[in-house]
Amino acid sequence: MASISRTMRAGQWDPNQKRIVINDVRVPEPGPNELLVKIASASLCHSDIMAMDQIEATFTPGHEGVGYVCQVHESVEGKGFKVGDAVGFLYIIGCCFECEGCMVHNMLCQKGEPKIQGRNIDGFFAEYAVVDWRSAIILPTQWEVERSSVFFCAGITAFHSVDSCNLEPGQWLGVIGAGGLGQLATQYAKAMGLKVVAIDINDATLGVCKAQGADAIFNSKTEPEYVHKIKALTNGGAHAVAVFSNASGAYSSAPSIIRVGGLLMVVGIPYKPIEVSAIDMVLGMYRIKSESTGIPQRMGKALEFSVRHGIQPEVDLKRLEDLNDMVNQMRAHQATKRMAVIF
Repeated sequence: MASISRTMRAGQWDPNQKRIVINDVRVPEPGPNELLVKIASASLCHSDIMAMDQIEATFTPGHEGVGYVCQVHESVEGKGFKVGDAVGFLYIIGCCFECEGCMVHNMLCQKGEPKIQGRNIDGFFAEYAVVDWRSAIILPTQWEVERSSVFFCAGITAFHSVDSCNLEPGQWLGVIGAGGLGQLATQYAKAMGLKVVAIDINDATLGVCKAQGADAIFNSKTEPEYVHKIKALTNGGAHAVAVFSNASGAYSSAPSIIRVGGLLMVVGIPYKPIEVSAIDMVLGMYRIKSESTGIPQRMGKALEFSVRHGIQPEVDLKRLEDLNDMVNQMRAHQATKRMAVIF
């Protein structure tokens, strides 16, 4: 492994210019329980856009990354990581990873002070980053490292969101939002033997879902009868509907395509709270669950399933200099696939 420089390039959000700029910043040093990773790729997520809209300070976004271990803190020696290992990782540090709160979500840690990389502290759109070894995992050798950043959070989230629906082969899953998450969810659902109907307002992203195995696709903007058609196709509605969009309208329309007693899976995060009918809950019209990347202890199942079924994200690879254009493209809803910066 080559020697580590003292400075690195980072794509940072400048709140004054309202754009990404490339700055030279100091390379972080790993502390207790940390690995220093040379970032191979980092992918862009809608929640990164939300952070840019909410944080009034210069910061490095990005919470989906993979790379190569280039320095191991002495406290991590003997934990299974060595210099040169290709690793993926989650994005929360400062937690204990073992308390009751951490067993639900690391941001609920009751002993530490959890922080989200790419939001509370600098993230992965930089040449180097520190990660907690307890949230890292060695990548399978058959994976192309540069295309794997999307798996850490998007891929894991998509897997959990489908797996936690607890559907049987042959049952219907509705995928609302045919972007990167919806495309991954389609792959996972088909690998689990489910039938998939994808709904979006973008024909291009719907086309990607169709190519990945969706049994039916509907443009809810241009097909006014899509609800009726989905109910006819599924003989009463989807057994579960997962919403990957952050649009409030996606949530308000989702119950209309869920069969009686079905499930609404909450994944996408709108800017405003979603509204739920209490009477629908009391009557059992449908149930509600939610999913996210979860905790590191759940990564293994998602990774093993992905390797066994040959699932990797569709991703457009870009340069750090393209990051601002990537942000603008995502804001304009023009991206048909996930986008990642390679270093």
